[in-house]
Amino acid sequence: MDRSAAKSGKRFLFVGTKKQASEVVAQEASRCGAAYVNQRWLGGMLTNWTTMKARIERLKDLERMESSGAIAMRPKKEAAVLRRELERLQKYLGGLKNMRRLPDVVVLVDQRRESNAVLEARKLDISLVSMLDTNCDPDLCEVPIPCNDDAVRSVQLILGRLADAINEGRKGSNDQRKN
Repeated sequence: MDRSAAKSGKRFLFVGTKKQASEVVAQEASRCGAAYVNQRWLGGMLTNWTTMKARIERLKDLERMESSGAIAMRPKKEAAVLRRELERLQKYLGGLKNMRRLPDVVVLVDQRRESNAVLEARKLDISLVSMLDTNCDPDLCEVPIPCNDDAVRSVQLILGRLADAINEGRKGSNDQRKN
């Protein structure tokens, strides 16, 4: 599914906020050019996209201010407040920085832990690819992947294969556009 979805130009969002999976989620999503959430799912991240988009723009503005040195020129207290806001936005929205619109496919690491993400994706009719442990409901997603979502190595293996499939699909769609 991922290869054909990537070939047709669909956008992916990787979601995994478990401590042991968060680094792998960020690494594999970045490798295949997908957006990711690896800290905490903020309520309304998909269903209230216009507000989230505004917060992402604020993150980009603060990053530009930091890189140009505009924050350093401010009074010490104001600069500290802006840097704290920048750190918080980077932590929670850093993986969504390049996401301009809603994703077409959401890849979940732990369906039970990410129940809010499942509800929002279902409400917006976004496809779900979910790694399922024995405590999860396979009827809630389009593509269930049975595996141990608690083990880092299994998460790394599955997400690595999905990222490879996405990269292959995108490469194939680029080759077709050139012809």
